[in-house]
Amino acid sequence: MRMFKTLGLLCLLACPAVLTQYAFAMGASSAPEAQVTDLMTKALADYPGKEGKMILVTYPPGSVDPVHRHFAHTFVYVLEGSIVMSLNGGKEVTLGPGQTFYEGPNDKHTVGRNASLTQPAKFVVFLLKDQNKPILTPES
Repeated sequence: MRMFKTLGLLCLLACPAVLTQYAFAMGASSAPEAQVTDLMTKALADYPGKEGKMILVTYPPGSVDPVHRHFAHTFVYVLEGSIVMSLNGGKEVTLGPGQTFYEGPNDKHTVGRNASLTQPAKFVVFLLKDQNKPILTPES
């Protein structure tokens, strides 16, 4: 029995994704928060009531987003590191530098996290959204 506990612990330490999921299952809420930097906001005269917004998101190692919606057309471009994304409880995808991701206005962003517990990740997000609306709305 002791050997199984040791093997289980080694598996958790060797697999960051499992460790992150284990931490959440155990109620850990100490994951570092993403840092968001506004880059640009521009009203779109051709689309009354809409704006384009660009942000830079930095995930510290181990960072995990809460489940949320953007209510916007959302385009992601990964600059460095590796991120994991999933919409509507679907299949998770892992993205690296130069890869892209799209999220529609009706999608629920169920997974957003840094794939690494040791390296930061950075990505640019462009949103086409309603003016003066938040870029993120948390969901339960």
